[in-house]
Amino acid sequence: MKRKNLDRRRFLLGGLGLGGALALGGCGRLAASRTGQNALQAGDDATQFVQRLLMTPQTLAPEFPASAISASFYANGTTDPGEADYKALAANQFADYRLKVGGLVTTPFEISLSELRALPSRTQITRHDCVEGWSAIGQWTGAPLHLLLERAGLKPEARYVLFRCFDTMDSDSLDTPRPHYYETVDLVDAYHPQTILAYDMGGAALGVPHGAPLRLRVERQLGYKMPKYLKSIEVIDSFAAVDGGKGGYWEDQGYDWYAGI
Repeated sequence: MKRKNLDRRRFLLGGLGLGGALALGGCGRLAASRTGQNALQAGDDATQFVQRLLMTPQTLAPEFPASAISASFYANGTTDPGEADYKALAANQFADYRLKVGGLVTTPFEISLSELRALPSRTQITRHDCVEGWSAIGQWTGAPLHLLLERAGLKPEARYVLFRCFDTMDSDSLDTPRPHYYETVDLVDAYHPQTILAYDMGGAALGVPHGAPLRLRVERQLGYKMPKYLKSIEVIDSFAAVDGGKGGYWEDQGYDWYAGI
């Protein structure tokens, strides 16, 4: 995924006066300027506002019959994490895996993959839309995220859910540590019925290229909002001080935080 592949929704913002600026000035120059950053943020906020206005918190993304499942499903991003802690878990078929749940909760806990599988599950056949322009339909099974949040108990100041991952990304400098992938969603999306911690794909255990042992599915947003190789979940009140401060690895590179479709 390259930085030039900015969220395609930005090109549909002509009604806000942004489309002309993008065409005349170029995405890179616009994003680099304070005015441009404010304009892109306004577009991001507008997209979130309109989607939330048109849909209730419970409105579902389209689901499809099994006959619509794509013959192939591209595994974008990291496909085989090389980090030692991940490799050790994978070598043992993730028997020792523990997902950590903490932050602004009353009862932090860890949960194994077998315990996650024992929770009530949801299976959904949905379309994955990538910011790079491709789509595919797949079947996912996993534990609804809200079950874990309800078990943990949110503190009053909770606003967002932060997902940290095992895989690391490229760094701009050899002297800078490779950052781990991370993402955030707000509580509206965290409690949505289709937001699940998926452990199965196509009726079988999630494979490494697609994020084993666990990946997030947030079906009303673009693919980069669905981190793979989940390591921990942390409930927070703000993401301003997390990594680059924009709410996700790709957001720190210039992508929209809210990637609703």
